[in-house]
Amino acid sequence: MKTKIYYAPQDVLGPVLIVPGYGGDVSVLSRLAKRITDSGRTVRVLDLPDKAQGDLRTQAKLIAAAADRLRAAAPSLDVIGYSAGGVAVRLWQKDFGGAPHTRRVVTIASPHHGTELAGLAFAVASDTCPTACQQLAQHSSLLTALNSGDETPPGPLWASMWTAYDDTVVPPSSGELKSSVNTQLQKVCADDRTRHTQLPNDPLVIGLVLASIGLDKPIEAGPQDCERLRESAAVES
Repeated sequence: MKTKIYYAPQDVLGPVLIVPGYGGDVSVLSRLAKRITDSGRTVRVLDLPDKAQGDLRTQAKLIAAAADRLRAAAPSLDVIGYSAGGVAVRLWQKDFGGAPHTRRVVTIASPHHGTELAGLAFAVASDTCPTACQQLAQHSSLLTALNSGDETPPGPLWASMWTAYDDTVVPPSSGELKSSVNTQLQKVCADDRTRHTQLPNDPLVIGLVLASIGLDKPIEAGPQDCERLRESAAVES
């Protein structure tokens, strides 16, 4: 007889864990973290060792440990992964038991299907392309295994966002996930020209993240939502 799996409740808000991208710079996430905190949520930004350039599977284990501590007194948690942090979050979800305990997963410009820049870096100067860099190359063994089967394991609701002006994740559409609510920023606000490194500070991105981790289910936003989402980034709940 199959053991019944219990998933995190969608109608109860818990803490929020934010995972940085390649390079491990947490300062770029401070505005996003503050806005979520201002909305009344408990937020932790994870500080990863080795500038988040080490093995992504090791990073996933560290996410698992941080998530377990955060949700110890909560029914669930929401997780936001920026850039490569979104890939590490997916590894935690798929391979390290994260899915049943997570309410929402949001990824921001994550190279889910690799980036040409990582492959180029490894081909040109392999000694300057650390483990995570190699793993983020298109068709790497890690990404091939991660993307086999269901890209979005059951349990949490998923939302992914990316910009057509991404100069780090190439092609930018690598940020899309099957069975996730996928949002290209320019289809919401046509004048958005934000590039990769500034995405966590973009009012549209912050508005989309807030909407994705609220009580309502993530929905595909359109031009009619542009100003409302931007304004929500600056307005306390």
